[in-house]
Amino acid sequence: MPSTPPTAFPYSLEFYDDPHTGRQPVLEWMRGLDPYLRRAIGIALREVLQRRGVEVCQGEWGKALGDGLFEFRVRRNAEEILEMYGGHAKYPEANERLTLRVFFYPHGNKLLLLLNGYDKGDDASGRRQDEEIKPARKRLHEYRSRPTP
Repeated sequence: MPSTPPTAFPYSLEFYDDPHTGRQPVLEWMRGLDPYLRRAIGIALREVLQRRGVEVCQGEWGKALGDGLFEFRVRRNAEEILEMYGGHAKYPEANERLTLRVFFYPHGNKLLLLLNGYDKGDDASGRRQDEEIKPARKRLHEYRSRPTP
């Protein structure tokens, strides 16, 4: 029997896909970010969320929002994140303040479903936050209602 190769990180990420259109909203949002922001969120997802999962809510990286929905918060730049996890890189935009958010749902065997994301720096109001949580909750509800294979 072939063995499964070990994964580099304890958690796997899955992008929510719309059952009607096949679109992946978080992936589309990430692709639309400036390269510096895209690099920061990509590194944070890999180096923090995939390593710690829901434990991110025990510190600055996350918050439980209730009913299975969690918020992943990126307030550090790519260089800071890499240095925290033993890597090193120089990026010219290292001093830029970040406020990126990704809403996720943990399920299955260490799988994290990414439901929605946005740059809180564009509009830090509570109203905007609520507007971004709504589609995440709607997607989560839709996802949970899917028939299990």
